[in-house]
Amino acid sequence: MMADGVDRNEAGDGGRGDQPMATIAYQTLRRNILENRWPPGFQATEQEVASLLGMSRTPVREALMRLQQEGLVSVVPRHGMRVLPISPMDMKEIYEILTSLEATAVELAAQRGVTEADLAGLERASADMEAALSRDDLDAWAKADESFHSQLLDLGGNDKLKSVVLNFWDRAHRARMVTLKLRPKPEKSTQDHAALVAALRRGKGNEAYLIHREHRERAGRELVELLQRLGLNQL
Repeated sequence: MMADGVDRNEAGDGGRGDQPMATIAYQTLRRNILENRWPPGFQATEQEVASLLGMSRTPVREALMRLQQEGLVSVVPRHGMRVLPISPMDMKEIYEILTSLEATAVELAAQRGVTEADLAGLERASADMEAALSRDDLDAWAKADESFHSQLLDLGGNDKLKSVVLNFWDRAHRARMVTLKLRPKPEKSTQDHAALVAALRRGKGNEAYLIHREHRERAGRELVELLQRLGLNQL
């Protein structure tokens, strides 16, 4: 049975602007999955999805194939789509990739050199994290945290590395958001970010690399342990 998690002003005829229909379908479906509106195991036929979006099946089919390439859904001809689950082992492997590649981006940023303007952007994101924690707004904290990590990827200057990381961010996003309010208050993350910025400001690239690597390793370990402790074998 279809669950309507779509903003019809966005997915229908209004608000499309100049974007291709397949792009709008992709963005809408992807958001439904990442925000857990369509949970793991959710199934729908291609026609059901097309009807929900108010589109023909052609752009929907293109969007679903793109989501399948990203590992978010499986598509079976004549049977439609199914949202794929994420297991603790999936998360362990994803965080191993994030740990390695994000730390490399930090190292590349240090080698290229960061400006005071670059550091100010990172500090603003850290300040936003602190402010969100002070008012117990974990959703705002998560957005500020993602901003910090995204800026680090930009500073690394390697677009292909960034593309790979963002793909795995998406696959981890569902698990992070489901467990966000089940974990201890993430004060250590903000401290790690401050230490990373300080190392970059001093030109200590290797130190910054190690700080970020340990930061991601700990985050992945805590998340996997929580999923296992809660018995969430698939998410």
